[in-house]
Amino acid sequence: MRSRLSLGQVVGRKVMWDNRKSNQAKGDLWAPCPFHQEKTASFHVDDRKGYYYCFGCHAKGDAISFVRETENVEFMEAIRILAGEAGLQIPESDPRAQKVADRRAELVEVMEQAVRFYRMQLKTGAAAEARAYLAGRGLDEAAQGRWEIGFAPPGWQTLGDHLRGQGVPDKALLAAGLVRASDKGRAPYDTFRNRILFPIRDPRGRAIAFGGRAMDPDDNAKYLNSPETPLFDKSRTLFNHGPAREAAGKGAPLIVAEGYMDVIALAEHGFGAAVAPLGTAVTEAQLAHLWRIADEPIIALDGDTAGQRAALRVVELALPLLTAGKSLRFVLLPEGQDPDDLLRAKGPAAMAGLLEEAQPLIRLLWQAATEGRTFDSPERKAALDKALADKTALIRDQGLRRHYDDELRQLKWELFRPPARKKAGGGMAFKGKNAPAQARAGTRASMLATGTLSEDHLREAVILAVLICNPAVLHDFLGELEGLHFTDRTHGALAHALLIAPPDADLRPYLAERLGPGALEKLFADTHVALTPAVRRPGEDAARMCLAEELAKLNARRGHRREIAEAEEDLSAGLADEHVTARLAQSSAAMDRAGRAQTGEDRTEYEVGANGAPINRRERAALDEFLAGLRLEKGSGGTT
Repeated sequence: MRSRLSLGQVVGRKVMWDNRKSNQAKGDLWAPCPFHQEKTASFHVDDRKGYYYCFGCHAKGDAISFVRETENVEFMEAIRILAGEAGLQIPESDPRAQKVADRRAELVEVMEQAVRFYRMQLKTGAAAEARAYLAGRGLDEAAQGRWEIGFAPPGWQTLGDHLRGQGVPDKALLAAGLVRASDKGRAPYDTFRNRILFPIRDPRGRAIAFGGRAMDPDDNAKYLNSPETPLFDKSRTLFNHGPAREAAGKGAPLIVAEGYMDVIALAEHGFGAAVAPLGTAVTEAQLAHLWRIADEPIIALDGDTAGQRAALRVVELALPLLTAGKSLRFVLLPEGQDPDDLLRAKGPAAMAGLLEEAQPLIRLLWQAATEGRTFDSPERKAALDKALADKTALIRDQGLRRHYDDELRQLKWELFRPPARKKAGGGMAFKGKNAPAQARAGTRASMLATGTLSEDHLREAVILAVLICNPAVLHDFLGELEGLHFTDRTHGALAHALLIAPPDADLRPYLAERLGPGALEKLFADTHVALTPAVRRPGEDAARMCLAEELAKLNARRGHRREIAEAEEDLSAGLADEHVTARLAQSSAAMDRAGRAQTGEDRTEYEVGANGAPINRRERAALDEFLAGLRLEKGSGGTT
């Protein structure tokens, strides 16, 4: 194939040669580079050696790589394109495959003859109304030519008679879907009659089907596609696939619209990477095609109820197929408008603005679950949790599913607990139902009300501080953190911010930005936090050990308190028996075990003082030794 191809001819379809700098006779060709925007001729083709090189962007390669890059296709597709230009048949794997390929080639030629016939019919008097309709939609004669739009006359056998006269047998016409067999014993009749026709081409540019719009308003089918044929499978085909793939390869956003006219309007207004499914919802095979072209295709649907339902069907289809880097974005147009309407009414700038604001898939998922609903009871909130969990459970990629759950958790937090208002000078001020409750008369003398911290409060602070100082272990403790109930509002806000923090976030600036610097200052100002070894000297091993112990002790204490409360209820109800005593004994033993290491040997680096603060054992021993020396010196009459 390389020996038959001229690289100059392959490249020449995409560039304008600089005749002052090029020497055609020697195969020394220069042009502005097709891979980056420039005015100078820095792109060089050595036609004799079959290689190109750009001295600006350093792109290089041969005819195959040139077609792959400019057409945005895979290797084998580039081979097929070049083999067709070189007049070479790609060897098939077996004779049957070769026979199928030959049959497809024959049908493609029949379809191309039909395209030419319908194009000629659009210029006849019978097509006057069709031409007026197209002009009214903003398509002049040049645009009609670019899209090869044609017209099928009202007669029953106009196309069939024409192609039979060209030597095409009825068998081929039926196989191509251009005519249908009569159930009354008559000759096959034309599939399309009195319709504007849009040729449908495969990614390689071969005509494989037609889409027709009825001119008769009373026609049962406003739009009609060719039937399924050896060439055409509508569930695997996209209108404008090839040109859109090439435009997307040059950086244009890939847009998925609903119909032919939407795609044509988008492309005519500068959005060349536009495609459409063919009369059905987007299929899994079409999604696979879209993701080969672009990582995040934009689904642009009509702004009516049907468009919204179509968007949700795409979401349902896409969720199990999502992977890292492969997703969808959505644009819902103003109600009652499709892309063609919007472009004609407000121009390309309006469409470009909507595309810039395209919403990620998760926002559409959230909108569908919450729009028009209230969540003023635990039951309704639980129903929302279940509905969202059912959706994210469809995502097969576990890492991606975790990010979806994190984002939805943040959205629920914002929905149920509106963000606090920042006070002047830092910190947070709360309003309305989110304001901290005033201390009651019966609680003003409690430890928390008087400023003396409870042991639970101290342990919560240590857990949060260790996680903030050791972000590498945060992911391993997300489940435990999510299950904790915090006694302090600031602690709860810090915990939630940690749960939704991006994996690569610098935690201190991130938390300060979300909650204000006052929250962190308050946390780390406490002596018991400052003395914690995993805070003073961060390290993964020390942090894991500290967190495991603090969580075990906190959960054991809270569990013991619950057992005591239940035992009191049983006693007051006269239900006390040996089971209550056994439960309390087991709970007390669990709390005792939590105060020691799992092996039964106390290996902790610190112990809890009388006030609940952790004290480093080595420092405690050194202090005790120092105080003992002072006492001895004092006892011997020395000066202290």
